Amino acid sequence: MSTEVKLHGTWPSPFSYRVIWALKLKGIPYEYIEEDLSNKSLVLLQHNPAHKKIPVLVHGGKPICESMIIIEYIEEMWPHNPLLPTDPYERSVARFWIKFAEDKGPAMWIVYRTSGEEQEKAIKDTLEMLRAMEEDGLGRDKKYFGGDNIGIVDIAFGQIAQWLGVIEEVVGVKLLEAHKFPRLHAWIKSFKEVPEIKLNLPDRDEMLVFFKSRREVLLASLQD
Repeated sequence: MSTEVKLHGTWPSPFSYRVIWALKLKGIPYEYIEEDLSNKSLVLLQHNPAHKKIPVLVHGGKPICESMIIIEYIEEMWPHNPLLPTDPYERSVARFWIKFAEDKGPAMWIVYRTSGEEQEKAIKDTLEMLRAMEEDGLGRDKKYFGGDNIGIVDIAFGQIAQWLGVIEEVVGVKLLEAHKFPRLHAWIKSFKEVPEIKLNLPDRDEMLVFFKSRREVLLASLQD
């Protein structure tokens, strides 16, 4: 029996998990298809010929690409258990922070895959992102970015909750220090306590092995 909703992803990717979290929070059944990015399936290439990347959601045979676009689609297609605020102004604020996450989030991955001056700049950019999240995104007395309930902005920033700590350990830097970012640390705790998140996170030990090995390969390629 075929599943109406299918998700093509890969386990180490926070962008795959964004979509998984949204589907789980809305209680939407789906079939997950693990992709080998070193040997991409013909189905993936057919569904995302422009970028040839995961995640790809296939609903009723129609593919939707890019994690946050997929989540907006999910929100519109299944409006129950809303992830976006109903108020137009609050929606605009949420979309601002989604854009911020998309624009600034790559800095932490540059920290991971580089060294030297390029890495130093990426560390500075990542710290600026974290400060903005701490001081402006969360503000005072906010459990989640949208208030008391988990929402789309929390999903957009979800890589901070699990992947940033792995990057810190692999690279040997400390960015998200508890005494400097107490609100972010409280948010991470709250975020990871949500059952749909807690039960759908990649294993940290497996992540460490994968990302350590991958970084060694990346740095070696830069020296060739």
